[in-house]
Amino acid sequence: MLEFPEVCTLSEQLTSATAGKTIADALPPTKPHKFCWFNGDPADYAAALQGRSILGAQGFGIYVEILFDGGLRLCFSDGVNVRLTQKPPKDFQLCIALEDKLFLAFTVAMYGSIILHDGSYDNEYYLKSKQALSPMDSAFQAHYRETLIVCKPTLSAKAFLATEQRFPGIGNGVVQDILFQARIHPKRKLQTLNEQEREQLLGCTVSVLDQMRQMGGRDTEKDLFGNPGGYVTQMSKTALQVGCPACHSPIVKESYLGGSVYYCPHCQPLPPGN
Repeated sequence: MLEFPEVCTLSEQLTSATAGKTIADALPPTKPHKFCWFNGDPADYAAALQGRSILGAQGFGIYVEILFDGGLRLCFSDGVNVRLTQKPPKDFQLCIALEDKLFLAFTVAMYGSIILHDGSYDNEYYLKSKQALSPMDSAFQAHYRETLIVCKPTLSAKAFLATEQRFPGIGNGVVQDILFQARIHPKRKLQTLNEQEREQLLGCTVSVLDQMRQMGGRDTEKDLFGNPGGYVTQMSKTALQVGCPACHSPIVKESYLGGSVYYCPHCQPLPPGN
């Protein structure tokens, strides 16, 4: 899924690998997908893109956006996979053929959007992501503290960081290692955190995301070329059999707030009555 580390990685790779290349064609979906959304008919994307050059790409929140000459943009969201390949896959939701015989293939497993627009796209989630502060921005820490003040004190740590688009790009995937590094249980209520723990959570949010970004994303996700990221997740499905990296206790997996949480009950204790 597209979260902050993968958004950064894909936007950098797209810029490096495709900037300056010209579009030869854009192929519509080989198989309709009920939960893949487009801006108009994807069959019309070819006429709009043919002959245009790719200027680069940028990432923000849960979106990556490819920039073309003439002001056109193609943004795709969390849930969309993109690969640069020598031949298109059998099934795709969009495939952009480049003049050098390479292809940008977009596929969707569960849901996602692939939107061609001229800068006037006004989707709520897109705008929130576009306007969001990057965790690497110097102003992010003040934004985090201000958001913490206005949130309900009974909100859990996971809910604070990963729901309601408070911090676009921070989702259920990256929050697992953030909470582990901060030694905070996913279900722990904000009102039980002391000042030191609140600052620790902030510090770990920034440092863990920065490490994930620098290492090309998480090992549970794949990049533009189909390779897993270099950051080895500590609390994820791939770490279940390994155990806690700090105390070697078994890792617990539970369903919580619409997704799975992974935590070490020894390193991330839940206070009584929480």
